[in-house]
This record gives sequence, structure tokens and C-alpha cells, in this order.
Amino acid sequence: MVTIISGTNRPNSNTLKVAKYYQDNLAVKGLHTHLLDLRNLPADLIVSDLYGKRSAQFTAIQEMVSQTTKFLFIIPEYNGSFPGVLKTFIDACGFPGSFYEKKACLVGLSSGKYGNIRGVEHFGGVCAYLHLHVMPLRLHIPDIRSELNEQHHFYKEDTLKFTSEQMDKFIVF
Repeated sequence: MVTIISGTNRPNSNTLKVAKYYQDNLAVKGLHTHLLDLRNLPADLIVSDLYGKRSAQFTAIQEMVSQTTKFLFIIPEYNGSFPGVLKTFIDACGFPGSFYEKKACLVGLSSGKYGNIRGVEHFGGVCAYLHLHVMPLRLHIPDIRSELNEQHHFYKEDTLKFTSEQMDKFIVF
């Protein structure tokens, strides 16, 4: 199973738009994926699902994570790093089995001009600790507000080229 994780719980986020873009384009390339929107995490996650506790709502999410062999993380920049809700989600998942020896692809995005380079590197450190093997081609998409058209698709030639290349490599990774 392949799961795309939209790395924020922010309503109407560009992160979710990018996650759906990847999901649609991977489907065209023949790869079926599941999408995990972190807005669907339990509202009381820090009370209900950390430190060995498990709610019914998170149990379904944990089952999806456990069955996943490859993850594609879409990671927005929050304060020079990645969102705390993404780290809390990782912390709530069973350790080590949720991510151990599985594969991941990372896409950073930001409204600024660096495409969350620092946050993707920070998240790479978490992945290393989890023994989650990260595909070498990591994308950093800056100025995300100008990258998506009205249909929430990329339209700039370079972005189309690099996202397509990353998807092709992810399929065979």
C-alpha cells in the first residue's frame, strides 16, 4: 500500500492541494494511493493517542499506516521547519513497526522562496531515526501560491518536469 500524507491540519491548505495533485498524477501513471489528511486526526490526539493509548478513530489510521510500505510526505514550512501536528502524528503511531524499514518520498513547500529546505531536512532526521528509507530526490517547491492554477494543478514547466520525474522515481523506488 502507498499512502500520501498531507502534512498539516490547516483548513484549505495548499499542502492538501499538492497531495491531491500527486495522488491524481500517480494514478495516471498507474499507481493507486491512499491519502491521509491530517485534518482527520482525532481532535484530542495529544490526550487520546499518545503514550500507548489508542482511540477508535486513530485505530483506523494506525491500520492504514501499518499496511503502508511506501509513504509520500507533503510537508509545508511552519516556522522554519515542519508542522508540529506531523511530528505528533508520527509520535502517536506505533513504534517501531509503523515506519521501520519502509520507504518515503519527501516534498517540501512554502510560501517563501526556499520550498521548506530546512523543514524537509529536519524531517529527514526523524525518518533516519525511524529507519524510514528516504528516496534521494526530494523536491522543494517555493512560492506555492504562484505554483498552482485555479484547478489546483501545477502549470509551470519546471515544476511539471520535476514533479513528474520524482513521481516516476517514486513508483520504482
